[in-house]
Amino acid sequence: MARRKREAQRKDRGDRQPYRVRLPGFVSDQEVGLGDVVKRVTYGFGIKPCGGCEQRARALNRWLVFSGRR
Repeated sequence: MARRKREAQRKDRGDRQPYRVRLPGFVSDQEVGLGDVVKRVTYGFGIKPCGGCEQRARALNRWLVFSGRR
């Protein structure tokens, strides 16, 4: 119960950091969000982005970030 309360307080403050996944050799030294990866893949398949796609990309970028080296 206390854990949920702490998570709710953290969410209210908006200070939650995205998960960081290191993929050396796969991603350049610059960080790339999951939403940006999905956007590039769907664009590569010929799916045109819309307003909902942008919202999804922002939400996924806040959730997970791929990074290269430290």
